[in-house]
Amino acid sequence: MEITPKIKFLGLTFDVTVMIGTLVTAILVLIIVLAATRRRDLRPRGMQNIMEMVIEFIQGITNMMLDHKKAARYLGFAVTTFLFIFIANELGVIVMITSEAHHSIPWLGLPEKAEVSWFKSPTSDINVTVAMAFAITIYAHLAGFFKGPKTYLKHYVQPYAWMLPLHIIDELAKPTTHAARLWANIFAGEVLILILAEGAKYITWLPLGAWLGFSLFVGAIQAYIFTVLAMVYISQKIADEH
Repeated sequence: MEITPKIKFLGLTFDVTVMIGTLVTAILVLIIVLAATRRRDLRPRGMQNIMEMVIEFIQGITNMMLDHKKAARYLGFAVTTFLFIFIANELGVIVMITSEAHHSIPWLGLPEKAEVSWFKSPTSDINVTVAMAFAITIYAHLAGFFKGPKTYLKHYVQPYAWMLPLHIIDELAKPTTHAARLWANIFAGEVLILILAEGAKYITWLPLGAWLGFSLFVGAIQAYIFTVLAMVYISQKIADEH
């Protein structure tokens, strides 16, 4: 993999490539939503039609896990999550920007004569997926606690008190696997694209084209899975039947 520029601030290291990818993804989501909702015709067409299809698709997910009132409350969150993950996953497949650094740039952590990556999928960085997964988990736990503290705490000792450690392990495993699943699939896809792109200098471009198409498909599936799991974890804490 290429080297990515990094900035150190207050003891923390910030990956510039990830920040650029995240910002571009957020801007694209905003532009798409604004363009799709600018005109709300009774007979939808174009972007409005696509957006309504996405909303109905995600609405099906929320309605499966929550009652109608709660599902409507979380629809905006689920649609935003799906769009952000979907676009973030596909950006690294469609666009990869690299350059050759001929001089060392210490404040960006770039050595002399290095191939530098300036753009990739934000979700190919495990820090992004971990932050998103744990943020969702923390929200789910807080929502469950404030909905009913007694019921929430009682869950950890049911059906037997000795199962408390198992419940804690289970709760820690959920965000870990939630983040790792998305990161591993997107990261592996980008690595293979780089390998095939390098190999395309010596062999046919057919394997690269086939893998690009497959990676786009995987990106869409992973966006769906991440959104579904996010709603599952939230629904487990706020559903009437805990």
